[in-house]
Amino acid sequence: MYKRINYIAAILVLVCGLGVQAQVTTSSPYSRYGIGNMKGSLLPQLRAMGGISTAVNKVTGFNYINMQNPASYSGINLTTIDIGMSADLTNLSRANLSETSFNSTFSHLAFAIPVNRRSALSFGLMPYSDLGYSYKNTTKIDTMSVDQRYEGEGGLSKAYLGYGYRIGDHLRIGGNLEYIFGNLLTTRATEYNVAGAYNAKLQNKNSVGGFNYSYGIQYDFNVGAKTVVTLGYSGSTSGKVNSTQSFYATQYLRDGSGNEQTATDTLSSVVNGKSSLKLPMSHNFGISVQQSDKWLVGADFRLGKWSQLSINDVNQGLQNSYGASLGGQFTPDYTSYNSYFKRVDYRLGVSYDKTYIKIGNQDIKQMAASFGFGFPLPSANAGSAFYKINFTTELGQRGTLNNNLVKEQFINFHLGFTLNDTWFRRYRVD
Repeated sequence: MYKRINYIAAILVLVCGLGVQAQVTTSSPYSRYGIGNMKGSLLPQLRAMGGISTAVNKVTGFNYINMQNPASYSGINLTTIDIGMSADLTNLSRANLSETSFNSTFSHLAFAIPVNRRSALSFGLMPYSDLGYSYKNTTKIDTMSVDQRYEGEGGLSKAYLGYGYRIGDHLRIGGNLEYIFGNLLTTRATEYNVAGAYNAKLQNKNSVGGFNYSYGIQYDFNVGAKTVVTLGYSGSTSGKVNSTQSFYATQYLRDGSGNEQTATDTLSSVVNGKSSLKLPMSHNFGISVQQSDKWLVGADFRLGKWSQLSINDVNQGLQNSYGASLGGQFTPDYTSYNSYFKRVDYRLGVSYDKTYIKIGNQDIKQMAASFGFGFPLPSANAGSAFYKINFTTELGQRGTLNNNLVKEQFINFHLGFTLNDTWFRRYRVD
């Protein structure tokens, strides 16, 4: 028990350390729209399969925490902990310009505990969205050169508590209570490239903190002695999340070196005004085919009602999104004693999304291919504890060079450590 307490303490110290070091976690002009780049509730082992999750619960007997569909919790029969981090290498290009950035951050901390043979509880913390951009457009008013500057930083996180229950032998249901919190800071400035000219800045800060809900269902049936087909659905509600909004409109000067000076005048301000964030409803549909202890293939289709998104009762002008994923996992022989690589999980997937962003008449689309591995570590506690390191790489792009837009090409890395163990067991003394 003391070893387990020390293990949990080490995890908490690591998470706190990552939080202290966290800075800007994305560099994307497309994060300007909506509430930033959506992160998704996917652990590395699911991202490696293209993001399929709606009809996935357990592969090769090893417990996943699949918070994307809380119905999957009911299949968890061991105490499960998953902790990880992610990093991304992004190249932005537009016309003849190009820029590369690298960011890394804590990605998730999740726990799952079986309640009985039919149900389990899960809770955890992960990023919800990331906001990070800085760019300018230069125009001319008469003969005067004017810079329009746009900046944003911050993001939202999600803490969740979920429960999954199995009804009979084939039906699973579940739900998550989610607390969305964080800060979104955006700035828009107009600067006149004339000495002594007063520049104008509009700064808006949204501090978000409120509850939302998600839910799911899975149904499986046998099509052979060892082959199982699973159908899944998950979704989230279109609820309002409370927030407070602070707004400042100021004037300022730049010195001879181009450094911004303290604001000379505040034209307008609103401090901690009551506001709200209306999140969109989402739907996910999935199917998977699995041969026990060997392989799984699956597909997901998703819809997002992003045209519903509003901040402070102002619709954000986004379009509804849709996307699809295809992927799978193969484990040659997870019981092999002669070959370590036969016990490794091999994962592969692809995904396509028409995002909620539309600029002019141009839809912003995203495509990615992913692959990953699940590396088992030696078991402990007389074979009752199992460990696995999951590593995933995603390669893709978002946007286009058409119509003078920005194309993002990215390589994302995800690393997670998973523990399956038997905790809270009652011992009997003969």
